[in-house]
Amino acid sequence: MSLLERLFSIPPVRKAIWRLWYPFLTRRLMAEDVLFLNYAFETDPPVGLQLEPADEPNRACIQLYHHVATQVDLRGKEVLEVSCGHGGGASWLTRTLQPASYTALDLNPAGIAFCQKRHLVAGLSFVQGDAQALPFPAQSLDAVINVEASHCYPDFTGFLAGVARVLRPGGHLLYADFRFSDQWAEWEQAIDRAPLEIVQTQDISAEVLRGMELNAARSESLVRRCLPQMLHSAGRDFAGVPGACVYEALKSGELSYRSWCFRKL
Repeated sequence: MSLLERLFSIPPVRKAIWRLWYPFLTRRLMAEDVLFLNYAFETDPPVGLQLEPADEPNRACIQLYHHVATQVDLRGKEVLEVSCGHGGGASWLTRTLQPASYTALDLNPAGIAFCQKRHLVAGLSFVQGDAQALPFPAQSLDAVINVEASHCYPDFTGFLAGVARVLRPGGHLLYADFRFSDQWAEWEQAIDRAPLEIVQTQDISAEVLRGMELNAARSESLVRRCLPQMLHSAGRDFAGVPGACVYEALKSGELSYRSWCFRKL
């Protein structure tokens, strides 16, 4: 195991690294108007969503949000997104799925400041906060969305318990993320123990790979333009560029990307 892998195996250290990485990334990408920090999604044949021209450059990332969030009808619901990144998914879902309210939370203060200036959408608000200590009353929300973020959390089991606390009975967690093969058993055990019922689940590794390929040229260009040379390798992994570690692990089956819909009983 490398030194970096050993460091990432210690939950407080892992959280501290992410706490530094995301504000740094926001500062580097702000001028490029990068609205999504997640990987992407494409089916075969293509999803074929009808998008506004301004949304078209982010099609593949929007399609991942669409896949996760449309597992239930969010119209008229009170929705929380945990770890919203740069807010592109929150903006698109609020504009198209018509929830009563959509609150988007992230630990990164620089990211939240960017979102508050960039996404002026009726019914959408952004707050800085910790996924491991959700600042919302018990049974106050109809749905929680969490896209490609929980691998950063020191206590995934605690996150699921926190989501169950803030959901109303019958409310849903709409969730997607990835894990390497040596983490699958722990991941699945945490989900099995969660106070939530699994409605459906799907392995979407193939669809995420196609999405990465659609975004490859843009992602590579952003890495080269926005990051210092010594961070290009890490940036390619983070962006899912073909040939980088994460892409190749997903392609080989060493990494699994999955989505779930949970319901609180």
